[in-house]
Amino acid sequence: MSIPSYDKLFIGGEWVTPASDRLIEVVSPINGQVIATVPEANEEDVDRAVAAARKAFDEGPWPRMSPAERAEYLARIGDEVVRRIPAMSEAFTNEIGAPAMVSEAFHDNARKMWGDSSTLHERFEFEEERTWADGGRGRLVREPVGVTATIIPWNGPVATGSLKIGPALAAGCTVVFKPAPEGPVSVMMLAEAIEAAGLPPGVVNVVPAGREVGQHLVEHKDVDKVSFTGSTAAGRKIMASVADRIGRISLELGGKSAAIITDDAPLESVLPTLVFGGLGNSGQVCAALTRILVPRERQEELVTAMAAAYQDIKVGDPREDGVMLGPLAAKRQQDRVLDYIRIGKEEGARVVTGGGVPEGLEQGYYVEPTIFADVSPDMRIAKEEIFGPVICVMPYESIDEAVDIANATEYGLSGAVYAKDDATAESIARRIRTGQIGVNTWAMCVTQPFGGYKQSGLGREGNVEGLGAFLETKLIMY
Repeated sequence: MSIPSYDKLFIGGEWVTPASDRLIEVVSPINGQVIATVPEANEEDVDRAVAAARKAFDEGPWPRMSPAERAEYLARIGDEVVRRIPAMSEAFTNEIGAPAMVSEAFHDNARKMWGDSSTLHERFEFEEERTWADGGRGRLVREPVGVTATIIPWNGPVATGSLKIGPALAAGCTVVFKPAPEGPVSVMMLAEAIEAAGLPPGVVNVVPAGREVGQHLVEHKDVDKVSFTGSTAAGRKIMASVADRIGRISLELGGKSAAIITDDAPLESVLPTLVFGGLGNSGQVCAALTRILVPRERQEELVTAMAAAYQDIKVGDPREDGVMLGPLAAKRQQDRVLDYIRIGKEEGARVVTGGGVPEGLEQGYYVEPTIFADVSPDMRIAKEEIFGPVICVMPYESIDEAVDIANATEYGLSGAVYAKDDATAESIARRIRTGQIGVNTWAMCVTQPFGGYKQSGLGREGNVEGLGAFLETKLIMY
């Protein structure tokens, strides 16, 4: 199928000619072929976008509207997104390789996010009266932080963009949105949805580009806040870049999430969410369950059951019916994952199933779903984010040791605990240092606070906690 190409950028409420003739060639990981082109913004385009956002914030009506008035626009954006979900999903499948059910789930999450953002004003106090002990009184006012740079990766661009842009707009901020060059087509469709909702000019600006141009945006003196999702390494660099001007920043970074399975957990109730939690979107999910901690005496029982479940997973062209696992998003991503599989073998981990490129799928960027057993905490495959369909099964001797292993990582984004009863699972879950954790299940709840401990990030996204990340607090005293 063909997906649309674009020749203009969305800046200042209009589709404008870019400053250069540079193009992003969208390469489908299904077959390695170029399927569309999108303008590649340069530094001049970013300057124009920031200027439009700055003017919209300093002089325009958006930050001066009531929260309820802004909410009406957000609801319209949500309606426009819903109209475009079929087209967005088809584009995402072709440009990133996600099977239809995964792509549709991502875009349904975007719908939920816009719905949540459009109702934030009903559950959040932007102003409140304050009194204090010596008889003083005042009003606490929460105001938009200003121009926000929103930078996202390729693995779920419309959903991730919606998670950031919705609360930023609800707060009264204006936005310069830089999606990754690997998956820009569905994002341009999101720009069309935002345009159709009729926001004032310059409130949202969309500039697809690579890392260097993203760095220019991060360092721009007229950007008040950076909201970034991506790797921990990139997050460190961005954090350093805004330090000189004490720029506001939110970071949602990497993960190496653990699932702890107790000695009494019934595997038939564990496997459905455990398998999806590690392999969804070909493992290209920051919150994926990639470390499976199991009592040593149950390791063979678990890996046998998981390997059998993997045999039922159809790998192939994500446009075909029944395919559950598509390719990785890019050739470099395939190379990275295959290299980690090689490292795991060299480190002494045991390959239970998978471990290479599926037979007959040499064209495109496919990797077999892979299970390693007998993985120890000191192995690189147990410590580093692989971002592919590779699962590490790690045996433990006691629950205390399992908790120590789960916490012995620089990350803390997600996780799960499976036990015979919820009370036992929750008691263990409370000991894990992570931002979200499932009790006898795994999911990413997109309308509740999402973010990480340690090097998985700073701050939270979603619900009123996500809204607060785009606000400054002022005390007016009487």
